[in-house]
Amino acid sequence: MHPMLNIAIRSARMAGNLIIKNYDFPNARTITQAGKYNFGTNIDRNAECLIIDTIHKSYPHHIIINAESSNSLSIDHDIQWIINPLDCNTNFIKNFPHFSVSIAVRIKDRTEVAVVYDPMRNELFTATRGQGAQLNGYRLRCTMSKDLDNTILATSYPYTARKKAIIYFSILSKLLTKCTDFRCTGVTSLDLAYVAAGRVDGLFEICLKSWKFIGGELLVREAGGLVTDFLGDHNYLKLGNIIAGNPRIVKAILANVRNEIHEVI
Repeated sequence: MHPMLNIAIRSARMAGNLIIKNYDFPNARTITQAGKYNFGTNIDRNAECLIIDTIHKSYPHHIIINAESSNSLSIDHDIQWIINPLDCNTNFIKNFPHFSVSIAVRIKDRTEVAVVYDPMRNELFTATRGQGAQLNGYRLRCTMSKDLDNTILATSYPYTARKKAIIYFSILSKLLTKCTDFRCTGVTSLDLAYVAAGRVDGLFEICLKSWKFIGGELLVREAGGLVTDFLGDHNYLKLGNIIAGNPRIVKAILANVRNEIHEVI
């Protein structure tokens, strides 16, 4: 096992255990609001501190990037840990039992290690570049769907970029005529993990922050899938527009977003 993967797993499990211990005690939560649509709690802050402390015990000189410092992804530093201690806070606050802990390690601008942990189901999704993706130790593969017929796609509403809502729903309506159904859970990291596990066939989202999905995108790629932006290129970390799935599904989704590209890039 990659030594950094071992630390990432340890950090994610510790943070997940802390979150679960506080799940059934809403009165113990202190809810804060950072912007109109962004909420936080003392629980995710404590989980973040736990992750940072665990990483720094083994790698005291590595930089750690979170939501507040996500714009630092392009800084000149060899090793970066990108953490999302609670994706998504809104589900946790509402006691909707679907959220995750997400951790990724990038070395010289390439994602090498990724962990997405669902503490409610005790499902640990892991990936190391070039060594495949796993769920609780079992190998993952994306679905083999050849087109959008009978597929289920994951997506999330662009709640932090509501000016793009018309464009988003235009894309959604085009895809609705081709696929079977959508899943909108609010947890992008788990959505990508589900693409890797074949639980959903593909994913598309717009205007995301990179820390929301960087842990999950390696899972998809290591499970035999593709991750692209809306041009079919690899600028999704910068642009925040992301399509994921097996190569044929990605191609099919790209064909349906083509006319909207100029509005979202």
